[in-house]
Amino acid sequence: MRRGYRCLIPLTFLLLAACGQAPKTAEKAKEPPKPPEPVSAQWAFHQMYVYARSWAPDATPLRLASIELSEVPCKAGKCGAWEAVFVSPRLGRARRLTYSVIEAEGNLHKGVFAGLEETWTGPRGQAEPFPVAAFKVDATAAHELAMKKGADYAKKNPDMPMSYLLEKTKRFPNPAWRVIWGRSVATSGYSIFVDAATGDYLATGR
Repeated sequence: MRRGYRCLIPLTFLLLAACGQAPKTAEKAKEPPKPPEPVSAQWAFHQMYVYARSWAPDATPLRLASIELSEVPCKAGKCGAWEAVFVSPRLGRARRLTYSVIEAEGNLHKGVFAGLEETWTGPRGQAEPFPVAAFKVDATAAHELAMKKGADYAKKNPDMPMSYLLEKTKRFPNPAWRVIWGRSVATSGYSIFVDAATGDYLATGR
């Protein structure tokens, strides 16, 4: 009889231990998913560039711009959505791609989404295609420099939304970030230009 009791005691402890672990597993399963966070321009660009090269091996970026989302607003150079335009001289076509962390209005879909192709015969405005290798400085670094150069304006407009535009124009030798105080160039009264290849300050625009 005593030997029987000795065998039952370890079994009882094992059953109690198993019962005690069950609630912990249930608690982990009930953890809510993490809210979506804004991503850097280079991260979003890379996702879109991979798709663009599958569309056209000679795909070259023409512009990259942030998209303001009320659900995931831009913060210090990171945004919930980005838009890029790629061109293919060989195909004579251009294509708009977007990368978003969520499904949103304005035909935005989570991940990479490709728009319709358009005819492209060369630069129509000031912007011109630029090599991917020249895109070395992220919008986060451009934002940091812009906040230093535009410190006085930033203090006077602390709640103004900011947007980011990357283009190559004849004004500067390399593609440049335009850090914009406002939702667009048309509605902005102040912006800072930063060299996207070197990270240097270029100019202040209004």
